[in-house]
Amino acid sequence: MLKLINAGLGRTGTTSLQVALDRLGLGPCFHMFDIVGDDRRLAQWEEIVCEGGQPDWAAVFDGYTSAVDGPCAVYYEQISKAFPEAKVILTVRDAERWYRSTYDTLYQFALRSKEHPPEPGSRQDRLFRVVSAMVWDGLFEGRFDDREHAVAAYHRHNEEVVRALGADKVLVYDVKQGWEPLCAFLGVEVPDEPFPHANDSEAMRRRIAEAAGAAPASAG
Repeated sequence: MLKLINAGLGRTGTTSLQVALDRLGLGPCFHMFDIVGDDRRLAQWEEIVCEGGQPDWAAVFDGYTSAVDGPCAVYYEQISKAFPEAKVILTVRDAERWYRSTYDTLYQFALRSKEHPPEPGSRQDRLFRVVSAMVWDGLFEGRFDDREHAVAAYHRHNEEVVRALGADKVLVYDVKQGWEPLCAFLGVEVPDEPFPHANDSEAMRRRIAEAAGAAPASAG
């Protein structure tokens, strides 16, 4: 059963948060890359995102204690209703830095897939369909390359999370703040070790390339 949901968009420190939650005993922690490497989970999200299926959220997150990144940021409200006792974290960062990081990493997968469409029915094709419907054509309305539009959508998403769930339930959190606000929110002791910093832009480009079956995209 989920005890914590992260509603922050990708490239806001979600992987660092995943590592931190595992360290604090809130693992296993679901991440978008759990879908990338698992055909069964990919099929689940195809049904939810592309076919409008009504999921059994307990089954979708079976075996996980927390969830970050990817679908959680888009379906946070439905997931929160399914797990009303779960705490919610909204990871944030400077909007301009978020846009540049996202453009240089995640969006390159979309651009490459449009320019060189993967084989129909392949895992890469299925993944691109899910991510496009959920993020690029969904959240960003097909206009992510318009920086001002994308940044406005980023701010709107963050505001809607707090408004929908209530400021008293949501921790608005920048991973640069380290352990203290996170541990205070969760009611646990601060570990005697540095806060993890995982999945920088270069590492993300490598992971995306692996998922796309192609060479890493350059930073530009």
